[in-house]
Amino acid sequence: MPNPPVNPPATIANPPDPAAVHASALVIDAHADTPQRFVDESWDFTAPLAIADQPAGHLNLATARRGNLAAEFFALWPDPAQCPGARYALRTLTLLDAVREQVRRHPAELALCTSPKEILAARAANKFAILLGIEGGHAIENSLALLRLYHALGVCYMTLTWANSNDWAESSGDQSDPAAPRPAGLTPFGRQVIAEMNRLGMMVDLSHVSDRTFADVLAVTRVPVLVSHSAARALTAAPRNLTDDQLRALAANGGVCMVNFYPAFIDEPYRQAWAAQKPALIAAHKVLAAECAAKGTPVPYYIANRIDREFAARLPRPPLSSLIDHFDHVISVAGIDHVGLGTDFDGICALPEGINSAADLPKITAVLLARGHSPADLHKLLGANLLRLFAAVQATAAESVVP
Repeated sequence: MPNPPVNPPATIANPPDPAAVHASALVIDAHADTPQRFVDESWDFTAPLAIADQPAGHLNLATARRGNLAAEFFALWPDPAQCPGARYALRTLTLLDAVREQVRRHPAELALCTSPKEILAARAANKFAILLGIEGGHAIENSLALLRLYHALGVCYMTLTWANSNDWAESSGDQSDPAAPRPAGLTPFGRQVIAEMNRLGMMVDLSHVSDRTFADVLAVTRVPVLVSHSAARALTAAPRNLTDDQLRALAANGGVCMVNFYPAFIDEPYRQAWAAQKPALIAAHKVLAAECAAKGTPVPYYIANRIDREFAARLPRPPLSSLIDHFDHVISVAGIDHVGLGTDFDGICALPEGINSAADLPKITAVLLARGHSPADLHKLLGANLLRLFAAVQATAAESVVP
């Protein structure tokens, strides 16, 4: 289906002015881990990025405004380390409630949205559009009833796995651990999950899944799928990234790959240097986990992230060109209709040079324009592709409703 209208047509100079192109686009980011800050740090989205001695975040209302970011999918991530007794639903619902509380407190600035139409309405009202996505299918605790309840509470997509496999879908994140229990791709119950998500109009997100799960989902889904925060494996050999064959299959499905900003996913020398530090990093996290266990508390993410940032600071940040190369590669393989922004803000410990917060998103537009991409194509990349996918998923769900 064609891209829905985003903004009234703007007069773009020839050659195009990057600031005008970016300002005239509806910019949507598919993935940020900001909700943890609301819960673990008692932080407010309208506050400054940094509070006290805690690591500064990447996204708040002010930086979103400066970067012309109109809509953000906030990830509800039940980190297993923060879920004593495997109470994944409790953590997920706590994060969900925290996001909804932000909207309740700031109704003039924020809008909770569950459809493309509501995103456009929020934009017209000069409100920041907040949408919900679950990161990690373990959040449903093997229950279709929980899946339906999450959807009823506003969840628009679910990443089938996180770095851990669950009982019904295999992750890319635990392949090196022979002791980790995992299914071989998608199980029969996993296929029921996909069918129910299709019926509900909830986007299926394939970031984090294994190659087998990726193929199994594309074989059964009735609608286009989302890859909310990954990049190109041909450029950076991270298993989280998509192969060229997967990018072509995603394009044939009508899906969209939202490019992740994490240096270890977009720059191969950085990935290798980060991997070399991994044993020492794991040891530091074990010390932190033991300290928290002695207190009987889960590990707060912002404290774990502080350790990650300390290790990241030992490495030079990759150039912005490494990130742009991934956009170019996805476009060259899958096509301009199948690429978007999946920053992973507030969920990663480092960013490429020149990107420090959402305020820097216009730099992406400027460099892509300089590489020869048209304003119309950049409007697709910056938000219209994701809006189209979202609309297609919900339209199929509407067609499935029994009168």
